[in-house]
Amino acid sequence: MRNLEKKNNIVLKGDMEVANYKPQLLTEYAQNPFIESLPPIFSEDEVLDRFMVTPRISLQDKQSETNIRYHVLKRVKNFIQPLPIHFEVERRLSTLIRRGYLARNPLDKSFLERIGALHKLREDEVEAHKYIDERLNYMRSTADSLSIIGISGIGKTTAIERLLLMYPQVIKHEVYEQQPFNKTQIVWLKIDCPYDGSLSTLCKSFFKAIDDLLGTRYLEKFGYLNRVTSTMLLHMTSLASMYGIGVLVIDEIQHLLHAKNDQEEMLNFFVTLSNTVGIPTVLIGTSKAQQLFKGNFRQARRAASDGAIIWDRMVEDSEEWEFFLETLWELQCLKTRSELTEEVKKTFYEECQGITSVAVNLFILAQERALFDEANRDERITPKVIKKTAREDMKIIQPMMNALRTNDLKAMYKYEDIMINLDELMINHKKNVEYEGKVKEAMTERQNTLQYKRLEISENLSYEIASLGIFDSLNPSDIRKLVSNVVDSQPIESEYNNLKLEAIQNAMTLNQKKKEQKLNPTSKSVLLPLLMLRAKALDRKQHPHELLKVNGYVKPFLEEFIK
Repeated sequence: MRNLEKKNNIVLKGDMEVANYKPQLLTEYAQNPFIESLPPIFSEDEVLDRFMVTPRISLQDKQSETNIRYHVLKRVKNFIQPLPIHFEVERRLSTLIRRGYLARNPLDKSFLERIGALHKLREDEVEAHKYIDERLNYMRSTADSLSIIGISGIGKTTAIERLLLMYPQVIKHEVYEQQPFNKTQIVWLKIDCPYDGSLSTLCKSFFKAIDDLLGTRYLEKFGYLNRVTSTMLLHMTSLASMYGIGVLVIDEIQHLLHAKNDQEEMLNFFVTLSNTVGIPTVLIGTSKAQQLFKGNFRQARRAASDGAIIWDRMVEDSEEWEFFLETLWELQCLKTRSELTEEVKKTFYEECQGITSVAVNLFILAQERALFDEANRDERITPKVIKKTAREDMKIIQPMMNALRTNDLKAMYKYEDIMINLDELMINHKKNVEYEGKVKEAMTERQNTLQYKRLEISENLSYEIASLGIFDSLNPSDIRKLVSNVVDSQPIESEYNNLKLEAIQNAMTLNQKKKEQKLNPTSKSVLLPLLMLRAKALDRKQHPHELLKVNGYVKPFLEEFIK
């Protein structure tokens, strides 16, 4: 489930947890706290279970009044169908994060050297950006980059957010192998490229994302108006090392084309992110973004060192499309079940052209039209209903749809977001049919298991309860655990509304409890001596650093590292 906070931009937030170190199957991943605290490498079955969202529409829902069913239909918007490309993205993301940590092992001497070098650079930040590459060049980087390019509405952002949320976002380290190890690790950070395409604004978005996560004030400290981009990059490098950022995802990179930045400067920026900053990056954009990688081949290769995933629309006669449509078709909430005939399939593809979001919206709108059409008393989805829905309810996108239907390259240039290849090479991202069959078989099996049904109910209940927006003291993890406990404790055939009522009551109790804890916090002075010293310093109107130094908590920086 995503937790979205809207201030200036929408910021994706995940869970925060205390480090739980796990044995590693690969020797190169062992003895690295940043890697050992991650979830185990996901199997295909786990990706299926965690990724899929199939909204629940019960028999009772289908028998409800028309006005109620209109609201039930909106659940279909949450539908997410795992497809072969999702598994490909998950494998790449899993590898990017882990391999990016190989050269940033906090137990390694080179990690401490990097921190020391950055400390020296920060002391001379006015000139530092001129020789930052030279100073840090000798330190190896295992950070790769991945580009995901695809047409608007195909599901790139939904997929990457869903996959990121399979990992905790913040991990608190306290003790590693019986030794004190006080570290905060940010596993992933996702920011959107600003609409004006300014690289300076992009850097500020990075600082703000960390501030939103940790309650820090880096935007205020490092992002003020007269800062140049190269200087802000220095501070990004420092924070990336300090917090062990596993992967930086930058969405909507086609916005960089709106800026007055030189194209080579933009590519240099992304290359520096992975080379100097040492963060693996995932760049996501529509087909327009390909223009960013046209000029300099070397830089383009580095900006996508782990390759590019070209995410095309689904092909009409593919197993992938057939499976997607069959699964979607089960989410009907009409009096009469409409069969998925060959004519309906053909018409439906004709109107949505295999684009995920268009297909889902067309399916919802077609049902809405069938609900309120007096001439359609049986409430059936027919080819005629589908065509009329597309023509009248989705009128705004018809010029783009027509360009795709006719394969009109000239028209497509007017709507670059729907083009996969701007060099007139229409790349068709073919999927492995045998692999699709395996995914289909595994999913069909899961749909028939009690475990899947419980997961499905928990997923939908969690989303509904979070959407109420009244539990301000609960995070997504709290709601998920609470709902899972309710669902697991009741028989599988329990009425959905009864489960929902119990979950809401439990959420109200827990929310109130957490509020009271915030209002009446227990004393932590024994457990947190640093906070006690900080409070004492503020009472005396001293800087906390001075009191920490006097009490031996802050030691001479360079002397410690030399030891």
